[in-house]
Amino acid sequence: MNRAVFCIAPDMEQAEDIVSRLKTAGFSNNDISVLFADKTSTKDFAHEKHTKAPEGATIGGVAGISIGAVLGWLAGIGSLAIPGVGPFIAAGPIMAALSGAAVGAAAGGLAGALIGLGIPEYEAKRYEGKIHGGSALISVHAENSDDISRAKDIFEQAHAEDISSTAESDVSV
Repeated sequence: MNRAVFCIAPDMEQAEDIVSRLKTAGFSNNDISVLFADKTSTKDFAHEKHTKAPEGATIGGVAGISIGAVLGWLAGIGSLAIPGVGPFIAAGPIMAALSGAAVGAAAGGLAGALIGLGIPEYEAKRYEGKIHGGSALISVHAENSDDISRAKDIFEQAHAEDISSTAESDVSV
């Protein structure tokens, strides 16, 4: 069974360090996701206002944002607005999942969308508060128990917070 391993990086510097460590350990850029609140002004973004889901998540390309090279390595980085929740920057599989079917849970805020990804409710609510507070949620796809152990070890060595793992939900876009 495929699993995802999650953690919270208290700031962007630590998030970049964790992503760099995951990359060095051999995890693919397609298997790593990062989600954080967009604290920049809207003039820093070139939003392509189109919807990917009837629930109304908008996605735009990132233009002019100061994303470091490490996060820029991730697949599909862009801005994401969940109606009633706020603007976010997302990269990796979480971008597609939050802009697709999982956003149907957006009525419950970001936590609802995270629950739709398979994150337990108590973790999702804690993650939501930390993301809104300026932290980043990082997840990595793990195919086997060795991948889970390697990801958890990397998170622990980098002093990440709230480390957990869960079975991945099959979210179709």
